[in-house]
Amino acid sequence: MALNRILTVAIRLALLAAILSAVHPPQVLVTLGAQQTVQTTNPLAGVHTRFIDEADAWKIQRGLSMIREMGASWIVEFFPWAYLEPSQGQYHWDIADRIVDQADRQGLQVIARLGFVPEWARPSPSIQPTTFTYLDRAHYKDFATFAAAFAAHFRGRVNYIVIWNEPNLSSEWGMRPVSAADYVALLQASYGPIKAANPDMLVLAGALAPTLEPAGSAQGLDDLLYLQQMYQALGATADSESTTTRQLPGAHRSLRVPNRPYDAWAMHSYGRTAPPEQAPAPSVINFRRAELEHDLMVRYGDGDLPVFITEAGWNDDTQWVFGVTPAQRIRYTLDAWTYARLHWPWVRCVAMWVFKLPAPAHGYRDHYTFVTPSLEPLPIYDEVRKALVPGS
Repeated sequence: MALNRILTVAIRLALLAAILSAVHPPQVLVTLGAQQTVQTTNPLAGVHTRFIDEADAWKIQRGLSMIREMGASWIVEFFPWAYLEPSQGQYHWDIADRIVDQADRQGLQVIARLGFVPEWARPSPSIQPTTFTYLDRAHYKDFATFAAAFAAHFRGRVNYIVIWNEPNLSSEWGMRPVSAADYVALLQASYGPIKAANPDMLVLAGALAPTLEPAGSAQGLDDLLYLQQMYQALGATADSESTTTRQLPGAHRSLRVPNRPYDAWAMHSYGRTAPPEQAPAPSVINFRRAELEHDLMVRYGDGDLPVFITEAGWNDDTQWVFGVTPAQRIRYTLDAWTYARLHWPWVRCVAMWVFKLPAPAHGYRDHYTFVTPSLEPLPIYDEVRKALVPGS
């Protein structure tokens, strides 16, 4: 009797599996489609995306087309080293290819942010527990090899690489004290291999987090102080008196950087609760803090380099200490793009964080987005499209 029951249950389960298999919706066939171009009133407008964690190919395609339809020309996408080289020397480009090819077909410019260290490039957990942002100097060459392979693979499709993300924060530097000298060493290790693999690739340095953390803080370091330490580590030498009038700490002479291991700078420029036109000050975090970083670039002889704002924006969670109202967020976002276009000739794009998340974050992070995880437009999406797309 017991055997009969087991056989009966097994047959029923097999029949149920067959029925479920029969009614399961087929996979959506996703093709590249026709070549598109972005119609926009502001060529600086862009968004940071996180399609690398999107499981559905159709959502990647539709999401990127929605970005074009919104009037944004740029995307900044995260391409984790650990995803693309899970075993040393074994590259898995499929998901990255899917994003890049779809973005290209939509007429979008891709800025690739590289980071996220695979386990094989970190100390053994039995020796030293580490996070995925931990990269020691012993593995800088491994990162450089990966970055060069990325540059070679995407030659002609991706023209910009950001080396690391917010290295002036401890959480982004392996939960260790931050070190501008170590970050500069990472740039120096990576630049040559990248340019050898793809001379047309522009290497972006920086992407510093806007923060006021003082020297010795366990959380990180003020981005202006960190940037000065980067220039010191780069061996900048005095040239002539600076003509910059804005008062900033240190660095009162125009300097030159020998053998720059970068072609451009990435910056993060969040507005918090202030409107984008609020004047900058070293003790304030606001949208125009980017001007203070650029002043330092000018003083150190980097004023000729382009700047890419790879993260910016406002949050409309009114329960969060740094939240604004949804109406304010819409106005500040549009005004920020306009301000940058009118007043920042050194800026090539301003990418707002973040177009969508792959899944709800169930907190204030959801209030940075332009669409829901299932691609329903939020009010800010519709208002941006009306403002940026001619004839909308």
